[in-house]
Amino acid sequence: MEFKERKDRIVLVDGTKEIGEIHWSPANDHLLIADHTFVDPTYRGQGLADQLLEKLVAKARRDEQKIMPMCPFVKKSFYDDPKTYKDVWDTEHNI
Repeated sequence: MEFKERKDRIVLVDGTKEIGEIHWSPANDHLLIADHTFVDPTYRGQGLADQLLEKLVAKARRDEQKIMPMCPFVKKSFYDDPKTYKDVWDTEHNI
């Protein structure tokens, strides 16, 4: 399996098949709105959504951006472990 960063998403590929993704919409140069996470049902239970989120967080840190968690998975992850995401969590637009 391989993670590939695209314009507005990170995809997880198994061979030639996309099996997961985390998607964002850029609000501006410094803010990403994480709005969708998906893992193919046959691949669930392996922590792949967590790995997709880790890739998005690494991108935000690398690019000095914040993340507004609109996706239910991302929002739950941020609220469950705020210390891990403190530096990238957009609390100004907290929802």
